[in-house]
Amino acid sequence: WFAGDDVYIANENERQEYVLNENGIIFVGNVRYIEARAWYYGQFQDMLNICLTMLDLSLYYRQDPAMDMSRRGDPKYVGRVISSMINGNDNDNGVLLGKWQGSFHSHENPSRWDGSVVILKKWRQDNYRPVQYGQCWVFAGVMCTVLRCLGIPTRLVSNFNSAHDVDRNLSIDKYYDSSGRSLNISKDSTWDYHVWNESWFIRPDLGRSYNGWQVLDATPQEQSKG
Repeated sequence: WFAGDDVYIANENERQEYVLNENGIIFVGNVRYIEARAWYYGQFQDMLNICLTMLDLSLYYRQDPAMDMSRRGDPKYVGRVISSMINGNDNDNGVLLGKWQGSFHSHENPSRWDGSVVILKKWRQDNYRPVQYGQCWVFAGVMCTVLRCLGIPTRLVSNFNSAHDVDRNLSIDKYYDSSGRSLNISKDSTWDYHVWNESWFIRPDLGRSYNGWQVLDATPQEQSKG
């Protein structure tokens, strides 16, 4: 609410929606059948200590506590730390493990989750071992809870026919032999959908034209720049 803050949003309706609203809709499915899932963010349901513990467990804090603490007023930095901590891929006591195929019988099927509070409290109760299992909308829902709890306006974005460009040539490549038969040699793919987050803050490092919604993605796919 303070106009001098990096995360200030002038529009009161947007503050109510992207900071204070504890309930939302996540769109999943495919482009021909879009399903709306209700999600309970619950960012004010005894979440603050869990979120602060998440910052303290991060590899950033372990490697340099003084530097980490000094940067916790920077939403760019906090967003990157939280996006790393929402998944458990870096041996950093992250919140969720992802699974996209096979059986889920020994743990929770991702499709059964309908809110962040039970996931975050289970993570704490299990001594900060990753909860099993999550998929993109679950990672995004939990991340939205944590960032809103920490005062960073955050929303979810769903994209359908979502291209995954593995070799970074800005195209989805398909190969065929001289007879027109498909060759299974490209690692590029197109997912039915993908869900990620956007958070609102200014970018003094990039210039005023970059102020506004910033993309953050907690789904573990591949490491940035290796």
